[in-house]
Amino acid sequence: MTTTTNTARTLAAAGPATLDRIARLRLSSVTLPLATPISDAKVFTGRQKPMTEVAFLFVEIETEQGYEGVGFSYSKRAGGPGQFAHAKEIAENLLGEDPSDIGKIWTKLVWAGASVGRSGLATQAIAAFDVALWDLKAKRAGLPLAKLLGAHRDSVRCYNTSGGFLHTPTEQVLENAAASLASGIGGIKIKVGHPDGKYDLTRLAAVRAHIGDDVPLMVDANQQWDRPTAQRMGRAMEEYHLDWIEEPLDAYDAKGHAALAASLDTPIATGEMLASVAEHKELIRLGAADIIQPDAPRIGGITQFLKLAALAENENLQLAPHFAMEIHLHLAAAYPIEPWVEHFDWLEPLFNESLEIRDGRMYVSARPGLGFTLSEQARAWTVAEHEVASRP
Repeated sequence: MTTTTNTARTLAAAGPATLDRIARLRLSSVTLPLATPISDAKVFTGRQKPMTEVAFLFVEIETEQGYEGVGFSYSKRAGGPGQFAHAKEIAENLLGEDPSDIGKIWTKLVWAGASVGRSGLATQAIAAFDVALWDLKAKRAGLPLAKLLGAHRDSVRCYNTSGGFLHTPTEQVLENAAASLASGIGGIKIKVGHPDGKYDLTRLAAVRAHIGDDVPLMVDANQQWDRPTAQRMGRAMEEYHLDWIEEPLDAYDAKGHAALAASLDTPIATGEMLASVAEHKELIRLGAADIIQPDAPRIGGITQFLKLAALAENENLQLAPHFAMEIHLHLAAAYPIEPWVEHFDWLEPLFNESLEIRDGRMYVSARPGLGFTLSEQARAWTVAEHEVASRP
């Protein structure tokens, strides 16, 4: 479905600095099936069902001068249709705008859907537009996004998560870890938070013994411990010299995370489930995270991520963005303090290009923008589309 509008004609007259305008947008709802149902601690505690697919909202923007940008947001288990519906409601507000005025456009989109708030599904829908605008801006400059932002490095340490989910038998986790390291990935993260803590510790001991003491190793409890359990498990895991314990408590228990961070030698990492910069500010204020883990598609896009990154740098926090490595590689490369980026191979079929990984690091490519184009497979997995365009 394509909607044409006179929105561009109603905008205030632009000054000489406005060299281009947004002319067309294409929204796509894409459902990516997972080869194997995925289970973490939330499944083993009965709070969720195994994950079988990931829903994506893709936004493609085209300007009057012919520049293009592509961005995406995503949702797991629920929310994908809602993101797409909200994006359809607000998309027309971009028509006629200068695509370089990204901050102005972000604010305009927030106010277009003000009654649904400034976090959660609303800002996750906005994120897809925002990422597409940054992709377009970097392409216009002929630069990879990291270079447009001002990179501190051309590669980022990377660790693998997708091989260590709780549904995976321990022997297979060991094989997956070895394969990841052989492929050039630098660290391994496994899921914990099983109702039987002894199971977690036995599994962790096996992984550490298998990969050796020098390989970075992290664990992720996916919010499934209460405060006493997190304290007890954190102490029991100290001997494995973990790089961090991720989401040991409920995502909004900032005080609990702060207490753990103060009492344990192992660093505490959290933040991926928060859906706004404001929510992360509370973590930072209370000292609740040694390592902050924002997710650009969840907090409203790159514009918001950069605001949060400035706050985190001011407190000398480490950065390890969650998921979406295609976006976060660039943002991590532009962060002053040596960061990590998370490797998932799930999204690879969506794009024609792939990322270079070697010697424990993920490399920024020379391709302009994010450096990705949508594949034919992504088009085949599209379940809904919507277009808006300005009338000539």
